[in-house]
Amino acid sequence: MKTFGNILWAIFVGWWLALSYFITGVLLCITLLFIPIGLQFFKFARLALWPFGYEPKVTSESGFKMVLNILWAIFFGWEAALSMYILGAVLCVTILFIPCGLQMFKFGRLMLLPLGTTIEKM
Repeated sequence: MKTFGNILWAIFVGWWLALSYFITGVLLCITLLFIPIGLQFFKFARLALWPFGYEPKVTSESGFKMVLNILWAIFFGWEAALSMYILGAVLCVTILFIPCGLQMFKFGRLMLLPLGTTIEKM
């Protein structure tokens, strides 16, 4: 079932989401302050291509990464998370795309606080 979900995801949602995460990662790496978040976006781009079977685990961060997470959440993260939640709700309207909508909710959580997240295989 994971393979079917990943194929469905990659065709309809994954390719443009991965592309947008990759472009965002490149733009964030141009700035000196947000390089760590840009590197996380490259990991999210890989996850966006084939998300079923992987689970992000959030760990507690301290120091500079915590400050960056707070700055990201205030200026950009809440908008990105809100857009992921809205897209997830739209995808959940149809029965076929409910698993894809649930994946979008997972990406919404990642967009709010990206640093301190590891991607683990289930």
